[in-house]
Amino acid sequence: MLSQLVTQEIVDSGIDLVRNTTVEKLIKEPDGTITVHMIRDGSKVSLSGYSHVLWAIGRVPNTEIGLQHVGVQLDAKKNVQVDEFQNTTASNIYALGDVAGKYLLTPVAIAAGRKLAHRLFGNQPDAKLDYANIATVVFSHPPIGTVGLTEEEAKAKYGAENVRVYETLSRSMYYAVTERKQPGAIKMVCLLPNEKILGLHLLGLGSDEMLQGFGVAIKMGATKADFDSTVAIHPTAAEEVVTLKNPRKE
Repeated sequence: MLSQLVTQEIVDSGIDLVRNTTVEKLIKEPDGTITVHMIRDGSKVSLSGYSHVLWAIGRVPNTEIGLQHVGVQLDAKKNVQVDEFQNTTASNIYALGDVAGKYLLTPVAIAAGRKLAHRLFGNQPDAKLDYANIATVVFSHPPIGTVGLTEEEAKAKYGAENVRVYETLSRSMYYAVTERKQPGAIKMVCLLPNEKILGLHLLGLGSDEMLQGFGVAIKMGATKADFDSTVAIHPTAAEEVVTLKNPRKE
């Protein structure tokens, strides 16, 4: 739901979004402009007339530095293999952060590093980072905030009959007086029978900020009843999260 809404918003904002393509090559034309040659749905297509091209295609860890000589193993994606305590496959060698290939986020690396330091030097032998329910944000326009399991992940793990979903379309009151209005949405994934919240997914202005607080509650095992018992702050976008009423009809 959220990806569909934000994709449509990108298109509605005037951006020409070309999907389902594989870029083959870039050609600099005699006039200095750039033509992008692609494959789309099996056919060759091209887009021309551009002054610049910005690549955002991911990255590969720079780990081919001879680690095999000290017994540190890599996975198929060149990430350093680690266990739950950030131990590599070699004694007294540790890895954390992006190079370990799990939650490529700066705060995650900081948190994992602190836990490792506490374990090695702070007399906390069981210290380790819990990678469950780490909140993440896509800084799109509008932003997406998400924590916990998606609906698909929850159903695969617990069975569709044990999952209940609440969702609603909403919009920040900021747009009440604007001509152009950005969409907003809330999706809450709960585990029956007590409706423990497995995932919360937000789209809209302020989603990035409000998710930090809700992320604490979900990390602590909050249920839908806990959210229902919380008095809403009005007028805010966040109040919609604690006033969800009816589950989605399957």
